[in-house]
Amino acid sequence: MEPLISVSPFNKMLNVLYNFAKDITYQTGSLTKPDKAIDGIFGFGQRDLSVVSQLSSHGITPKVFSHCLKGDGTGGGKLVLGEILDPTMVYSPLVPSQPHYNLDLQSIVVNGQMLPIDPAVFATSDNHGTIVDTGTTLTYLVADAFEPFVNAITAAVSQSTTPVLSKDTQCYLVTSTINEIFPEVSLNFAGGAAMVLKPENYLVHGDPVEGGTPWCIGFQKVQNGVSILGDLVLKDKIFVYDLSKKRIGWTDYDCSNDVNVSITSSKDEYRYAGELSESSSSRTTTSVALQAFLLHMVAVTLGSLLYGK
Repeated sequence: MEPLISVSPFNKMLNVLYNFAKDITYQTGSLTKPDKAIDGIFGFGQRDLSVVSQLSSHGITPKVFSHCLKGDGTGGGKLVLGEILDPTMVYSPLVPSQPHYNLDLQSIVVNGQMLPIDPAVFATSDNHGTIVDTGTTLTYLVADAFEPFVNAITAAVSQSTTPVLSKDTQCYLVTSTINEIFPEVSLNFAGGAAMVLKPENYLVHGDPVEGGTPWCIGFQKVQNGVSILGDLVLKDKIFVYDLSKKRIGWTDYDCSNDVNVSITSSKDEYRYAGELSESSSSRTTTSVALQAFLLHMVAVTLGSLLYGK
């Protein structure tokens, strides 16, 4: 079969994306089915069908992508087909042979105290484990971890807040800023990597109640054994998904700031290490424009394939 588009580095990328979009229309979404783990608006899964895997297999981009989600309420952030570099990055190995981005969560610390949670509740097996998922808004903890977590937060702020329940969710009425009252939380992963959560990474505004508008625990309790780290804890952090080294890295970051980026393909069609910003060099600007164009092309192609337009 003749290629859809002539084979130059850029055209090869478009060819890969066209075929990806065509294939993805036949996929359906389910977080618990391994053969469906590549879908989404833009497929960034680990399987061979994903955009990252296909572009890497053609030597067009590295098998690494990164994001930085702004948490100031205005939305936006950065998505990079490559590696965002930062000296404070910590890494934890991906759990092998899993279709999703599973990490080995080992313990939770609140206000400097490790919670009494059996690490076995986080162990990865069929329909169990801890998944990083930007497609999930909040964060979900298995029941055996959720209850100790909420109890520890409540105990830490009992003298400074008025605990209230709103729609069966633990909430707190406060008279000062949450950063002055609520403790830091640390999620500790294999490899010694800690994900430190500020109060805004585990609290959300609740519905008004008598006495004011409370802050509520933004984590949800689940019974099925799968803990999901969603956007609530991922925001205001650089995340690097290094599929070649089978690890995920992160660090706290103001995602409105510029980032340093390494984009190195195995076949050297594109090789660049520099700063990603609105005022950076033409090579960086080309890289940013290319990524924006690719997102547009996939959206257009998907629309054409799905709706015949």
